[in-house]
Amino acid sequence: MKRQADDKPGDADAATGAPVPDFDQFAQNMGRLVEEYGKVTAAYLKPIERGEAKGGQADEASEMVKTLGRVAERWVSDPRKIIEAQASITGDFLNLWSTMLKRASGEDAKPVAEPDARDGRFADPEWSGHPMFDFVKQAYLIGTRWAESMVDKAEDLDPHTREKARFYVKQIASALSPSNFIATNPELLRETLRQNGENLVRGMKMLAEDVEAGRGELKIRQSDPGAFKIGVNIASTPGKVVFRNDIIELIQYAPSTQTVLKRPLLIVPPWINKFYILDLNAEKSFIRWAVAQGLTVFCISWVNPDERHANKDFESYMREGVFAALDAIEQATGEKKVSAIGYCVGGTLLGVTLAYMAATKDKRIDSATFFTTQVDFSQAGELAVFVDEDQIRAVEEQMTKSGYLDGSRMAGAFNMLRPNDLIWSYAVNNYLKGKAPMPFDLLYWNADSTRMPAANHSFYLRNCYLENKLSKGEMTIGGKRLNLKKVRIPIYNLATREDHIAPAQSVFLGSQCFGGPVDHVVAGSGHIAGVVNPPAKVKYQYWTSGPPTGAYGDWIAGASEHPGSWWPHWFAWLERQAPRRVPAREPGAGKLPALEDAPGSYVLMKA
Repeated sequence: MKRQADDKPGDADAATGAPVPDFDQFAQNMGRLVEEYGKVTAAYLKPIERGEAKGGQADEASEMVKTLGRVAERWVSDPRKIIEAQASITGDFLNLWSTMLKRASGEDAKPVAEPDARDGRFADPEWSGHPMFDFVKQAYLIGTRWAESMVDKAEDLDPHTREKARFYVKQIASALSPSNFIATNPELLRETLRQNGENLVRGMKMLAEDVEAGRGELKIRQSDPGAFKIGVNIASTPGKVVFRNDIIELIQYAPSTQTVLKRPLLIVPPWINKFYILDLNAEKSFIRWAVAQGLTVFCISWVNPDERHANKDFESYMREGVFAALDAIEQATGEKKVSAIGYCVGGTLLGVTLAYMAATKDKRIDSATFFTTQVDFSQAGELAVFVDEDQIRAVEEQMTKSGYLDGSRMAGAFNMLRPNDLIWSYAVNNYLKGKAPMPFDLLYWNADSTRMPAANHSFYLRNCYLENKLSKGEMTIGGKRLNLKKVRIPIYNLATREDHIAPAQSVFLGSQCFGGPVDHVVAGSGHIAGVVNPPAKVKYQYWTSGPPTGAYGDWIAGASEHPGSWWPHWFAWLERQAPRRVPAREPGAGKLPALEDAPGSYVLMKA
């Protein structure tokens, strides 16, 4: 762009409307950018020089190349199909070029490809208003949709390989979006010129900090990490740690009512991330709300494991986790029976535990609630793309070296389920716009990752995801063959309609595995927002119907929709089973003394 003599820095160019940069300042900022890039390189090289670099990336890249290679093989084996595929994309690009020529001559032309209405990447008006950016956008959409169709139409491809190929194409397409590059994103180009490149300097500084935080790997910040302090404005419901062993701290929460239900409640949260997803803040906290209904709430806080926990397997988590908590609750309250909640993998462990207890005639859990939990993994959703014999063996080899799976691996896997929302939107905002992300408690929790013990994670991947042994009645724990049909206690099974991790269809199949009465409920939204939906917000909805029999599609079609949160519906279900109340119990007042204030110490351990 040629600068006119009367143009001043910050003005808009008379011919193009683009901001006119201060070229002296721009040059200085480019020098600063190079300095900050040196810090990025140093942060990346530091763990390599110390011999602390994390492994696994080569295995993941190899798996992607191998999977997409299988798709390519199906096409190149038939020259006729290749010609058809080439003709398809060539025709689309010719149509695109034709529409661009019509626009150049002043004619109206309907776009050849348009983004999904929910796709925020192309919201800036210039993506459609400026011919060049419109061309780039449509060319990208044509190319990515063609690549997706190549996967979908590849013949003689087994379902697992096809799903993996779809997943990898989605990752590549998200990474190559023109919205991720300054030269092809009109908003980024305007901002870079307007700020004389200052945005890039700030972004490079944050990039160096994030590589440092990831110990040589990029750990994209999704929230302002300084905005939250555990125990102060997040995970702050009052209570005491009343029990601790190698893998759990047990928190008993302080009552906020004069009387409580006699039967205590035990929450078994996932150990992938931390328990305070159910205690984000005073307004969103399920735990605080449950206490306010008159429940004596106990919650497990799992240790963030290291090499010392390498041999802690699923049975260890059952015995030293759930069973240890049940023993402690009896000491603290005098109650032998509890209600229990299991969330995600914590729910899978609870299902395993219930089947074991049925086999051993242990009746300490009187009713169970599952939040977005799978016990049948035959339709396990998008995470199944990471599970086959080769990939599990590669993960096991990594874990053998350290004794655990690093937290960044699971965090990365979850982010890759929604790459545009959870990876690239933050990469653009942070490193190219130079804007620090806004404080967001949910995303602070999301970034507070945890490690997984080698024995536990290997058992989970093989017995659940790969072989689906629990629903088949083939899983063995502690010498007992587990049969979910022998679990006959009342169950409240919550699915969420848009769940990518525990799909509603999969949770519905799980409801059919139990031998007793199951109240199956489907909440609006997804794996987190559908669960953490306090009544005061009046958001989303939930569906109820008859017994979870037949096909999920038929069940949901005949279900009744209810506005707002499912929380009161669940509490009414729970209270009906054991409505008797007793004076409120103070943590530490029973046989178990308080060890420290909630949320304890284990939750503070970083991966």
